[in-house]
Amino acid sequence: MSTTISRTRKSAPGVPRRSARPDRAAWGFLFPFVALFLFTFVLPLGYAVYQSLLTPVRSGPLGLGRATIGFAGLDNYGLALQQSAFLESFARVLLFGVVQIPVMLLLSTALALALDTLSHRWAGILRAAYFLPYGVPGVIASILWGFLYVPGVSPITDLLGRVGLAPDFLGYDTALWSIANIVIWEFAGYNMLVIVAQLKAIPQELYEAARIDGAGAWQTAMRIKLPLARPALVLTGVFSIIGTLQLFAEPLVIKPLTPAVTNSYTPNLSAYNEAFANNNIYLAAAESVLLALVASVLSFGFLSLVSRKERRDAR
Repeated sequence: MSTTISRTRKSAPGVPRRSARPDRAAWGFLFPFVALFLFTFVLPLGYAVYQSLLTPVRSGPLGLGRATIGFAGLDNYGLALQQSAFLESFARVLLFGVVQIPVMLLLSTALALALDTLSHRWAGILRAAYFLPYGVPGVIASILWGFLYVPGVSPITDLLGRVGLAPDFLGYDTALWSIANIVIWEFAGYNMLVIVAQLKAIPQELYEAARIDGAGAWQTAMRIKLPLARPALVLTGVFSIIGTLQLFAEPLVIKPLTPAVTNSYTPNLSAYNEAFANNNIYLAAAESVLLALVASVLSFGFLSLVSRKERRDAR
């Protein structure tokens, strides 16, 4: 019976039949993005993987002859994983992320909730002021904060010295957290803006219903705003995880100011040093691919944990 009805519907006059062929107009709109994605992401990533499988092969006595490029297999990956400095750089950025990401997201969320309760006039001014550091390039921000960290130049160290304090912002135990301060200063406003946009999308009827039920500002924030702002929090969390593993500009600029920051302080800095200081682009490519794999695993692992928690909450 159902088969007869479906055949009747398919053959009914005046009802246009949908073509199984994809809509050409849709592909026309998708083509610029697909082309850009291929040329800026897929092809560079594929080329990096290709280079990571190669190695220079030298001929002649004592290897002083003409060099050719040979297939190395996974040797470059094994060499990268045997370097203790490279492995320590991963441990360093993971520690950096464990501390810096929650602090930044808590600060961004608190700022977003505070701005959401202010009048439109003051909220717009403060939102622009908090977002302004994101417009400063990372190199410029690191130079600015570098001057604030160096003793004898920094007004901060001078003021603290007058009260008997002598902090070493660029010491071996503090340099990582000084860099974390720069990153929080740069990106807290950006994450705040993402969360504010999500809060603005919450229907006002929910707030009115909460007020009728006698909910205060704290209860409204905890029971309505934060649960409905979860997509923005997840998005900023993923961006922060990827950005933490890609930490590069800040330690590169701070490195001349302190011996605590070495050439392999972060995985990105290690790959950069191998490529442009040691002229070993093949090992640098292997380190870059390993960094991309770790970033993918952590990002998708975080998304998996969040989606699993959402499924449990839905039950």
